[in-house]
Amino acid sequence: MHRTVWVLQILLAIYFVATGVVHFVVPEGLPGPMEWMYDLSTPIHWIAGTAEIAGGLGLVLPAATRVAPRLTPIAAGGLVVIMGFAAGWHATRGETQSIVGNIVAAALLIFVVYVRTSVHPIQAHDVQAMP
Repeated sequence: MHRTVWVLQILLAIYFVATGVVHFVVPEGLPGPMEWMYDLSTPIHWIAGTAEIAGGLGLVLPAATRVAPRLTPIAAGGLVVIMGFAAGWHATRGETQSIVGNIVAAALLIFVVYVRTSVHPIQAHDVQAMP
């Protein structure tokens, strides 16, 4: 299970970092399911993009470096909150496909939180004081 969760964390990290970057560049010609991005205000793009990039990096870097690995489930939890807000926004627009995507992503993130807090938590490196 440990390896499976690592793969899941990496895939979710790639997804959230990529989506976060798209918030900053919002290219022309996004496919239909992503056309909602054109309707967000610039400040919302900056906030969502920054949060998604930070959360995506937080899914992997603290655990991989073993420096403050407790931040990994916190990052996953933060992304669950973002997915909740996103689902609410999509609900106001009747975008069922996006809501389902938000719920699936949130469920996977909740699984990461559970595993990294209860089943296979990652221990921090033992840092010994320098003499």
